[in-house]
Amino acid sequence: MDLSLAQVPRGLVHVIAERCKECNFCINYCPTDVLEYSTEINAKGYHYPVVAEGKEDACIQCRFCDLICPELAIYTTDASATQSKERDAG
Repeated sequence: MDLSLAQVPRGLVHVIAERCKECNFCINYCPTDVLEYSTEINAKGYHYPVVAEGKEDACIQCRFCDLICPELAIYTTDASATQSKERDAG
């Protein structure tokens, strides 16, 4: 197998801010350190995760944040599929 042909998956992180309870799981366990806390708070008074500045392309869509979040407040989608749809629509 030629590793030069392998592509690292890219994901887009989506956060449902109002569901977040600031448990830290997504931030602490992200293997690529994509997430950090927002400076803003949700209606419950919690800081929710956002993609850290400069890390917009670092998500590898491992989906660990999707699986570990007890409130189902975060999920990822395939960035290449989203970009393909945008190209086709434009």
